[in-house]
Amino acid sequence: MSEPKTADRGVMLITGGSRGIGAATSRLAAQRGWTVAMLFRDREDDAKRLVAEIEAAGGRALAIRADIADESAIVRAFEQADALGRLTALVNNAGISGGVSRVEAIDAARLDEVLAINVRAPFLCAREAIRRMSTRHGGQGGAIVNVGSGASQLGSAGVWVHYAATKGAIDTMTIGLAKEVAGEGIRVNTVRPGIIDTEIHAARPPGQLEQMAKTVPMGRIGTADEIARSIVWLADGRESSYVTAALLDARGGF
Repeated sequence: MSEPKTADRGVMLITGGSRGIGAATSRLAAQRGWTVAMLFRDREDDAKRLVAEIEAAGGRALAIRADIADESAIVRAFEQADALGRLTALVNNAGISGGVSRVEAIDAARLDEVLAINVRAPFLCAREAIRRMSTRHGGQGGAIVNVGSGASQLGSAGVWVHYAATKGAIDTMTIGLAKEVAGEGIRVNTVRPGIIDTEIHAARPPGQLEQMAKTVPMGRIGTADEIARSIVWLADGRESSYVTAALLDARGGF
């Protein structure tokens, strides 16, 4: 049973918004009254299907192709989203693992790619959002929600320390940026998922995900919809109005 749609909430821009956690967030945000601008890089058919699904349910959505490793593509994407209305929320969701690798086997090219998508892009997207939302720049406030990872606390030894390190950077960014713009009407928070049933785990060795699931105190891996509910709650200024600089763990106690 879908939730009732509320009044217009403005525009929520979601990077990596057409699949996994991003797609679940796009659906829920549209149900809650946001116009969704979902950024995607590949698999245009998936993005178009999701837009059609949202519109069929009475929501508004626009799929925007953008390689967020490219600063100019980020700027263009935000400009396209401007046509939809006032930006009130940014969800920095897009991320890549860089594949399974011990540190001694990683090369500079792969490390640069992971840093570009997982660290540099969220900073640049936050910059564009602040320029639109900050009262210092004539805006009316808003929220930035970063999608981090429990890996920032666990380190992911033997799997992807490189990925975990980028998520540690997002934790630090969240705390510092939240304090920087708290007086300008912008709240900044991070959701740190644990083991979630999404494609990012496809690169893990066979059987490893199942073994990891057994170590979760709640006894199971999480779903994209569960993480989406945490993201949308943090984005909603009515529900989480006094929450900023928070690192919200959503990992079943893991």
